[in-house]
Amino acid sequence: MAVRSISRLHEHRRWVNQALLDSAEALSDKQLHQSFSIGQGSVWRSLVHLYAAEYVWLEALQGNESPVLPGDVAEALPGNQQGAGGIRSLEELKQKWNAQEQRWIDYLEQISTEMLDDLVNKRSTSSGKGRVHQTRCEDILLHVCTHAQYTTAQVINMLRQIGIEPLPATMLITLARTQMGTVD
Repeated sequence: MAVRSISRLHEHRRWVNQALLDSAEALSDKQLHQSFSIGQGSVWRSLVHLYAAEYVWLEALQGNESPVLPGDVAEALPGNQQGAGGIRSLEELKQKWNAQEQRWIDYLEQISTEMLDDLVNKRSTSSGKGRVHQTRCEDILLHVCTHAQYTTAQVINMLRQIGIEPLPATMLITLARTQMGTVD
């Protein structure tokens, strides 16, 4: 049951990520990079943060103890609109994220109940920087989804302030109803 629930949460995460990217396509460059005093400070930086976090955790789950997004730098320079991993455009982010989502799907398809208790080593780049932490696989898989939901709420807030209507659907129940054909 735990594996099924985790897989469902990740399906929801993928669906929401796509909805956020679709909404971002409707934004002008100015709106995409507009400053907000929430989250990562802009829709762009928040989307790239979501992508980068999902990248790092998947790498850790696959045995990379010190995962860093290729091309990433420790600190972005003030005013630098480039994202983590040197990503420069929404189109580039979408392409990389789609490839990464397939990696997540492949990983989750091989997860077993026994694997959920496996300990995963990850070197911290934030709290306790440089320290290797051990975390249960199940907790990481849940964390990725709860982190995504938290960051999604911040992006939705930014989109609301920009005036985007309709806002993207992000609730799991909406995904379920959509899949059942009871939501248009």
